[in-house]
Amino acid sequence: MAAPVAEGARETRIPVKGVRKVTAQAMVGSAFTAPHVTEFITLDVTRTMKLVQELKEDPDLAGLRINPLLLIAKAVLVAIRRNPDVNASWDEAAQEIVLKHYVNLGIAAATPRGLIVPNIKDAHAKTLAELSGSLSELVATARDGKTSPAAMQGGTITITNVGVFGVDTGTPILNPGESAILAVGAIKLQPWVHKGKVKPRQVTTLALSFDHRLIDGELGSKFLADIAAVLEHPRRLITWN
Repeated sequence: MAAPVAEGARETRIPVKGVRKVTAQAMVGSAFTAPHVTEFITLDVTRTMKLVQELKEDPDLAGLRINPLLLIAKAVLVAIRRNPDVNASWDEAAQEIVLKHYVNLGIAAATPRGLIVPNIKDAHAKTLAELSGSLSELVATARDGKTSPAAMQGGTITITNVGVFGVDTGTPILNPGESAILAVGAIKLQPWVHKGKVKPRQVTTLALSFDHRLIDGELGSKFLADIAAVLEHPRRLITWN
């Protein structure tokens, strides 16, 4: 919350401390340590949005939070399985690339204390229902200001959903120690060529930033293309598993 502005004041100074200070230091370190590359793709997610609605009506998932972010997270996990070398970190001291055989999926969350990035441990091993529960718990804990330091450590890849603010896309900065971050833009009804005709479709833009020491252009492009392919045809959540 912004501090009240005194009448006639020309500026306000806000001390940088706590979570905001730690986040700022980490982002500066990441931006000037890891060579960032960002790629973009615009895609039709109409089928994914229809699947979200169908899952909301599934009695087996009653009581769970079903939303586009859940299926985007699942698409990222499927794409990692198809491109496992993206899930890595750079060990500067040892001059080694460390391939991770697990996915701790970071979810950027805006809180009253500032932006934090807790992660879902071993997200790759979770069912859709389990992933939904973990996402709901992560968001609720973050909003209540109860996220533990351990929950923000050990992430491998992050999703940041800038679309909730009505933003189309961005160039996200890597969470320190991670290989990639996916920014998800707003999902909007737009004219789109579908089956040879221009029709109104649900469209979004994804932006993937990655550490070029770990991920070259080919691998990064394949990873992003696979995420998009799953979201355009969500049946691949099953067939590609």
